[in-house]
Amino acid sequence: MSSDPGELVDMAWDPITRIVGSLGIYTKIDFNQRVVAECRSTSSIFRGYSVFMKGKDPRDAHFITSRICGICGDNHATCSCYAQNMAYGVKPPALAEWIVNLGEAAEFMFDHNIFQENLVGVDYCERMVAETNPGVLELANRTAAPHAGEHGFRTVGDIMRSLNPFTGEFYREALQVSRLTREMFCLMEGRHPHPSTLFPGGVGTQASSQLITDYLTRLMRYVEFMKRSVPMHDDLFDFFYTALPGYEHVGERRVLLACWGSFQDPEHCDFRYADMAAWGRRMFVTPGIVVDGKLVTTDLVKINLGIRILLGSSYYDDWEDQEMFVTADPLGNPVDRRHPWNQHTIPRPQKRDLDGKYSWVMSPRWFNGRDYLALDTGGGPLARLWSTALAGTVDFGYVRATGDGVRISLPKTALKGPVEFEWRIPRWSNTLERNRARTYFQAYAAACALHFAERALAEIRAGRTRTWEPYEVPDEGIGCGFSEAVRGALSHHMVIRDGRIANYHPYPPTPWNGSPRDSFGTPGPYEDAVQGQPIFEENGRDDFKGIDIMRTVRSFDPCLPCGVHMYLGGGKKIEVLHSPTQSAGAGMS
Repeated sequence: MSSDPGELVDMAWDPITRIVGSLGIYTKIDFNQRVVAECRSTSSIFRGYSVFMKGKDPRDAHFITSRICGICGDNHATCSCYAQNMAYGVKPPALAEWIVNLGEAAEFMFDHNIFQENLVGVDYCERMVAETNPGVLELANRTAAPHAGEHGFRTVGDIMRSLNPFTGEFYREALQVSRLTREMFCLMEGRHPHPSTLFPGGVGTQASSQLITDYLTRLMRYVEFMKRSVPMHDDLFDFFYTALPGYEHVGERRVLLACWGSFQDPEHCDFRYADMAAWGRRMFVTPGIVVDGKLVTTDLVKINLGIRILLGSSYYDDWEDQEMFVTADPLGNPVDRRHPWNQHTIPRPQKRDLDGKYSWVMSPRWFNGRDYLALDTGGGPLARLWSTALAGTVDFGYVRATGDGVRISLPKTALKGPVEFEWRIPRWSNTLERNRARTYFQAYAAACALHFAERALAEIRAGRTRTWEPYEVPDEGIGCGFSEAVRGALSHHMVIRDGRIANYHPYPPTPWNGSPRDSFGTPGPYEDAVQGQPIFEENGRDDFKGIDIMRTVRSFDPCLPCGVHMYLGGGKKIEVLHSPTQSAGAGMS
């Protein structure tokens, strides 16, 4: 840290806490102007899946890529199966798709709940606010909570106390609820986070009315929880806007949001690339790219063709002189060399240089024909709700997109009558709104799950209980899967040659959000959201904790486990030796 007064002060948080320890944030802070002047986002771990997927049997893709992450592995498995369905030309039975949707909805509920209440919530709890903004806590203790009758906390200070780790009422309740949602997932897909019953062409789950009932009993307890959670978080986040004028600029960046859609509708989805634009728009979360508040497209074909992988500040060699695997998509559209179908991963380890190369994360961008846009996912929920709201096509019994918002209807539960929530498009893409959207999307996922359960029961009662379709792996083929991981846009791109994987590239949301400066010098979303934001922390320079920097980064729901892999270059051979006098010995050649 620089000690010269009046100069920019170098401050780093590496690793960022409450996530796996591989994300670092490096800043220059102007304490005189009370602003973060610069920011660099770094990742110290290498993603190697695109290297060691080559040569594998395509049917193993979802089992292998599920291990990319120990948090959202099922999202990867699902997206991989979508890509395989396309490559193999197989359409799963309707019941199988409802089961997959129920599993994905349970994952959204589980992961968002535990991250929001037990990780992000700590940033706004009484203990944290007391350390960083004691004046704000004093005001919170005097401020009545507007929705106290709905969530049971009399003041905003009481809400903050309920989020204290291990002792807070809401913190502990969220841990209990997370167990129910994980059980819901396991009912549908066998185990969590690496599903055992999911495969291309369908699922191995034995569906019955009892199975769906077991899921629903847990789901209704979660619905009860959400009836308290949504108004409680509204009170908490609204308070920060009033307590700290100008707080809307914390984590604010230009509205550049990406959503690849979620929850297939089996009545419309056949997984054919030629029909992808049509069935993509019938997802229960609408895919879309939102630029400056306007919906640019909901066409998954256009979204796919616009993806570019740039290098810039990352530790890789270029692949300009390497083979192109796909020159045109199945519709005849040209495919760019920097598209994931054509990407080569050539790691080049080197010393970190914040003015040069400083991260293992590449820089995914979306090319609109003129600019390479550094899209972010808003932590997942902000982009999903924003895109769905603007598209206005989702409309079923529990959810309705209105053009400027999303209405969510939750039915009567044991302790509360029916409740309707409405998420409305906010004025800003900032830290508080990313966090607020996460709470609303939990309610959205619960509402979708109610619908999926009803549709699954209808299939079972009609005797349509088949959950898989046979398929054959082609000698040559390509596929792409588009879905949403919990924290945002997720795609898998696969090329098959001679019946084996020739190229495979999964792109989770964290490379989009956590990318470094690209080859055009454009900062990644973490960097862009942090640099330029004002400082509201009451602590001075010597005991500065950077709470609003941490709140901003964590509002994106970082998931760096998507990078904990191993690469051995040309490879090593490991031999296990056995002898009569030694049960086992090990040697390495």
